[in-house]
Amino acid sequence: MPEEVLFKSESGQNREEIASYLHSVAEKLEQGDAVTLKSGSESVTMEPPAHPTFEVKAEREGPTDGPGNLSIEFELEWDENGSEGDGESGQLEIE
Repeated sequence: MPEEVLFKSESGQNREEIASYLHSVAEKLEQGDAVTLKSGSESVTMEPPAHPTFEVKAEREGPTDGPGNLSIEFELEWDENGSEGDGESGQLEIE
């Protein structure tokens, strides 16, 4: 299935700034509100359903014999036609 990027923003931030963005998203989700992402003249508003699929990934990209790039990715996914997520792979814990 082809992917269409509706919005993308990538910039260096300190940990406190990143936490602030994540807190804002968490508050919107908790309140059941739409989430609007905005950077410069670009913006997109998304309305996650009550039960989207939540994916968390920890990745390492790069050569197997040397240092690479590490990432933590958080993704909410749902069907545009209103179907809610059905992913089940166990209880996520963050320590």
